[in-house]
Amino acid sequence: MKKLKIGAVIYAPRVTVIWEMIEEFFKENGAEIEGVFFKDYKLQVDALVKGEIDGAWNSPLAQLDANLRLEGKEKIGCMRDTDRDKKTYLVVKKNKFNSISDLKGKTIGFGAIDSPQARLIPINFLHKNGLEFGKDYTEKRFDIGVGLHGDHVGGEKDSMIAMVNGEVDATFCLDKNFQAWAKDGTIDENDVEVLGKTDNFDHCIFTFNPEVSDEDIEAFDDIMFKMDYNNEKEKEIMDLEGLKKWIPGRRDGFKQITEANEYLGNFLKGFNSEQ
Repeated sequence: MKKLKIGAVIYAPRVTVIWEMIEEFFKENGAEIEGVFFKDYKLQVDALVKGEIDGAWNSPLAQLDANLRLEGKEKIGCMRDTDRDKKTYLVVKKNKFNSISDLKGKTIGFGAIDSPQARLIPINFLHKNGLEFGKDYTEKRFDIGVGLHGDHVGGEKDSMIAMVNGEVDATFCLDKNFQAWAKDGTIDENDVEVLGKTDNFDHCIFTFNPEVSDEDIEAFDDIMFKMDYNNEKEKEIMDLEGLKKWIPGRRDGFKQITEANEYLGNFLKGFNSEQ
């Protein structure tokens, strides 16, 4: 395997630490990679498209961005076991609404403008359930970490707190965040309920420039697959990155983010032009 340059967005300080550890893991397995860091996903996809980096650890929206800009010629690598089959929950105060249609004319909270799980996929979910964006409800956005595609959950969490405090009538959050916030006391499951759930979707994935050989991508994946949660040193990497196993990537989990982008009139084109 040739030395690959792999992009990663610094959504939190631990990102650089994680990638230093992954670089060392590759060396221990007879190969080399170089982590290249970006402040947001647009810059990372820019570099990927230009061939300045070989691959990128991408959000679902960044994967779609690469797919569109490279006209479907981008290649994909592995993903975490925790990236498959995610859901976003529509959360409301308990016993306040009986159905999604009851939210017509209400104020709905969302995470950051570019969050797949806390805004874009939810907007498309509401559309599928008969509530049209810009017409049937008032959007209240919590724009924290714009450019990080929802990796910074601050906006998502702020929207949840706003719903608990009665500032918005409903909000959206990723399934694992709902569970974590119920556990840490951010929300009380006696006071809130899940009114609806999106269909399953996939989250982060490695995206590669079309010029990278299939053999190099396969070699990259094979080394990632060797990471063992039962190995104490490797477990530290995996805990920091939030997984127990690296698994093959797939394309069919990005249908919902693709639909959301189209429903919003090519959201990515307008969003990228403003960045």
